[in-house]
Amino acid sequence: MYDVILLSLAENGSDAGGCGGACGACGVTDNSGAPAGAATGHSGGSGGNAADNSGGVAGSVNGSGGAGRVDGMGSASGCGHDHGEGGCGSCAAPRVPVLKCAEALTEAGARVETVVAGSDAEIDAVIARLDAAPRTDGLSWPDADSKVRLVVATATDGQLRAVMRRLVRRYAPPPSKRPADLADNRTVPDLPPIGILPLDPGNKGDLAAQLGLPREPAAVAAAVLKGSVRRLDLLRNDGGSVTVDGALVGGVDDAGRAVPWRGRIEVDDAVLSDGTDGIVACAIGNAGAYAEFDGLRLLADGDPTDGRVEVAVAVPKVVKQRFKKPTVRVEVRRARGRAVSVLPRDGELQFLDDGVAGTMARKRSWWTEPGAWAVYEA
Repeated sequence: MYDVILLSLAENGSDAGGCGGACGACGVTDNSGAPAGAATGHSGGSGGNAADNSGGVAGSVNGSGGAGRVDGMGSASGCGHDHGEGGCGSCAAPRVPVLKCAEALTEAGARVETVVAGSDAEIDAVIARLDAAPRTDGLSWPDADSKVRLVVATATDGQLRAVMRRLVRRYAPPPSKRPADLADNRTVPDLPPIGILPLDPGNKGDLAAQLGLPREPAAVAAAVLKGSVRRLDLLRNDGGSVTVDGALVGGVDDAGRAVPWRGRIEVDDAVLSDGTDGIVACAIGNAGAYAEFDGLRLLADGDPTDGRVEVAVAVPKVVKQRFKKPTVRVEVRRARGRAVSVLPRDGELQFLDDGVAGTMARKRSWWTEPGAWAVYEA
């Protein structure tokens, strides 16, 4: 039977906006180290109003995976715990769904350990238990036949990303030590599969919901012990982090209106913007949560198993009509490929990546690692 580790990330209940900086456990690795206050996380919707006639576009930039301004450690409502289920104290005790999942695993014969990690080092200590025997080249490598299985309890997709980021840090070999047994189209080996235990059973927009994974603790336990493994694509970026769902580039002003920005956006050899357009949103999708902007479909068909990243750019265009006021329509340009780059032209640019808010002032690139990570499914 398996040893199962139930890993949760400690949350900062005293900070309504999350940890607010480049905290290791929340996975914020943007250039500033601070969240972008105007970027808005949104569960299961697209917000805002239609374009007005003045050439500006009303509406907010929305991304799935959290409520309000979120990062990997918290949510806009504080710790996010249901205090009717036993309270949270210092937010270091396991949540009720974790305890229920542990109970179901134990009843099935597994040896279970619950871990609440509050730092990269504590996450790394858990991941190290998934290592294979030492290699002759000195690289840390995951054990494909490990009897240890990992379940990650997530309140947000940003928390899942925080763990995936540490998995990549553990197992990605440096370019100078790239082994011969690593696939040509990958920079990381097959990462160990993980079970995802959603801590918000009613969230219809998180990655677990998009993938159709089990949400109830007992069902998650059954999938981890008896289910199948589904391999998924992973996006890495040159900021040192990863993306499991998607990113939305662009911000809003204090009134919630999308702020046009300029940037050069390339997908492989395709140029979606040469840097002269006024862009209101750029969606970079590995799955489907970042598909809509202001009711407008951006990403056409996000597929986390096709080895490609889908990118869409929304550009407002003023349409002049004879004897009528000019109107604004939004032109959507789409492309798919192995990699995408965004080069801001007007200084600091806000973005959401798996619900984690950040800013960038220089070129940022994402690329696809086909089938790099995996989940247990029923």
